[in-house]
Formats: sequence, C-alpha cells, structure tokens
Amino acid sequence: MPYRRLPNTDAARIRALKAALKKGQNLELDTIAYPFPLKQKIEFFLPKFEVAIVNSRLAKEKQFDNSQKFSEYAKKARLYISHFIQVLNFCIARGELKSSARTFYGLEENSSKVPSLLTEQDLLQWGEKIIAGEQNRLSNGGGNPIYCPSIALVKVNYENFKENYTRQKQFQNNSARESGNVAQYRDEADALVLEIWNEVEQYFEGVKDEEQRRYMCEEYGLVYVFRRGEKEKIRKRKEAESITLKLF
Repeated sequence: MPYRRLPNTDAARIRALKAALKKGQNLELDTIAYPFPLKQKIEFFLPKFEVAIVNSRLAKEKQFDNSQKFSEYAKKARLYISHFIQVLNFCIARGELKSSARTFYGLEENSSKVPSLLTEQDLLQWGEKIIAGEQNRLSNGGGNPIYCPSIALVKVNYENFKENYTRQKQFQNNSARESGNVAQYRDEADALVLEIWNEVEQYFEGVKDEEQRRYMCEEYGLVYVFRRGEKEKIRKRKEAESITLKLF
C-alpha cells in the first residue's frame, strides 16, 4: 500500500484544500466523505490563506525591487564619503590644512586611515559626521571648503542613501510581517488537511478493492506515493488473482 504524502509547500496546501472543497461542492451533504462543519472550515479559511500568500509575495517583490535601487544609493554614498575623507587627507598632506582639521569629522588627528564604510550603520554614522564636520570646520575658521567632491555632493548622495535605507527597512519589516502571517496560517492549513484526509480515508475504509479505494480518496485531493517496486508488485498480485478467478 502506498503511503500518503502530506503537502509541504503552500501551493500544495492550497491544491489539497481546493480539491477537497471542490469535491464536496459537487455532492449531496450526506454523501460527502468528510463532515459538513469541516467543509465550512475550509470555505472560511481558504480565502484568508490565499490572501496572506499573495500579500507575502507582493511584499517580497517590493523589497527585492527596492533593494537593487538601495544598493546603488549605498554604493554612491560610500564612494562620496570615502573620496571626501581621502581629499581631506590630501589637503593635510599638501599643507593646505592642519592635521587637527580631522578632529572636526570625528577622525583621529594623526591618522590618514579611512574608517570602515562596509555596513549600512557605518555609512549612516560617518555620513552624519562628515557633513556636520565640514560645516563646523568652516564656521570655526578652519580653512577653505573641500572640493572634488564638495560637501554638497556628499550630502545629496548621503541623503538619497538615508532616505532609501528607511524605505528598505520598511519593506523588510512588511515582508517579515506578511511572512509571519503566512506561517501562522500554514499550521492551520496543515491541521485542516490532515483532518480532511483522515476523515476521507476512514469514510472509504470499507471499500475492499485497494486501487478503487485509493482512487476515491485521490478525488478528494489525497496524494499517495508508491515505494520502489510497489506498482510492479500490485500488478503481479492482480494478475495472480485474475488467474485464480478464471480457474474457478
């Protein structure tokens, strides 16, 4: 006898529930292989589960679409902040600015090392420091503005990054929330499918012919998987039974 394979994907769960519901809708109430209250449960649950899956997919798509734009904004912000710090160091190396100018930006006075800008938090932190630092330096008579890139260009690219960082976080939160909703419905779907399949198999357990019983159950969406060589064994057994009947 093949074994049942319960659905393990959302698409398979939807198929199983729809198959059971469709079969139940085409029969009289007293001939359905599972109780009427269970049919009502499916009718109430299935639309909510489908909507949750659609919302989760849309949220993930929005997150993915925005992530490509966000990556470009982050790349540009990283480039402009890094170049600004490098130009600052060049100005100090040429004697145009004193090494103490670095302290306006939160940098070590005697180090020309560019800080790490790998993470989003690094970019947020150093973008704020560089923009505020340039304004403070100029306000305190710390020399001429730095160009190529100017702080205006740094600020534009930093603000673009910051704005899209907030948007991307919102998309991520939405995606996580919708995925969580689907996960909650998934447990309920599994319980419903299991209950339906148990009821259907119990309803048809009196059917003696194994193949006919399996076919009747499959009409309600049950999925059976044959073990290796099992189909061949069933075929040979049926041939033997047929020969026995002919002899008598």
